[in-house]
Amino acid sequence: MNIVEMKKEHLDVLIAELKEYDEFWNEKILIDEFQNENSEYFVLIDDGKILGFAGLWFNIDEAHIMNIAVKKEYRKNGFGTKLLEFLIVKAKEKNKICITLEVSDNNFSAILLYEKFNFEKIGTRKKYYNAENDALIMTKTF
Repeated sequence: MNIVEMKKEHLDVLIAELKEYDEFWNEKILIDEFQNENSEYFVLIDDGKILGFAGLWFNIDEAHIMNIAVKKEYRKNGFGTKLLEFLIVKAKEKNKICITLEVSDNNFSAILLYEKFNFEKIGTRKKYYNAENDALIMTKTF
């Protein structure tokens, strides 16, 4: 099992399988993020299959987790944890002072994962997800 930088061939596979990951992201968002010069995307691969992907957006002194997505059939196997650990290392390697994210207030398993890694809730974005669910803003300072 490896986590590698996302390439165009990975992007093509993800676009074809996007609904197997989550309902929030769509093809346009994924392509825009992949092409954004301020972001880096990675895929978790095992035996030639993409099991998950994750991305970071970098600004002057912080990293922002754009997404951690594990294919639905592979969830509850620690792959989200592996991707999060990898993103934290990447942010530290780039000498960022913190790493931040938004998570839906009803995504309890993700919130527990972030809390396990000492992310703290610092705010809320009202009706951020599909104009329905609030987003919790969470950050981890290095």
